[in-house]
Amino acid sequence: MTMLNVQSLPTAEEIALAKLSSQELSAVLEINSEIQDFNVVGKDGETHQVKMPASAVKLMIEVLTQLGQGNSVNITPIHAELTTQEAADILNMSRPTLIKLLDSGDIPHSRTGNRRKVAFVDVMNYKQEIDAKRLAALDELTALDQELGLGYE
Repeated sequence: MTMLNVQSLPTAEEIALAKLSSQELSAVLEINSEIQDFNVVGKDGETHQVKMPASAVKLMIEVLTQLGQGNSVNITPIHAELTTQEAADILNMSRPTLIKLLDSGDIPHSRTGNRRKVAFVDVMNYKQEIDAKRLAALDELTALDQELGLGYE
């Protein structure tokens, strides 16, 4: 499995087209339907009916929305295995810091020869855990500020 990884930011023309496309797709998305029907005109001018899962259409809308905001987009299959650098990039940390987390058992990994591989799902689970801990710490600090009268009125 490979990741789709576009390293360049969209041009102004691509941003405008992506915004318009995401709006158009959102407008025709059938909320309660699992399958979406589209008519697509091919190069030959012939119309083809295409059936797509609603989840794929929602993903396309999200990709177009992100592009419309000037962001680049990566699509990673859930079952993908990442290099340690890819995992570190997702977690916004250095590779040596990630290696310490792998060695301590905080994030599961496998070894192939001298290379470590990390499952995308394990990286995202760890990210959710640390995000939840950060939010809990912020809530605790906010409550303490309120208790001490240091918060905003």
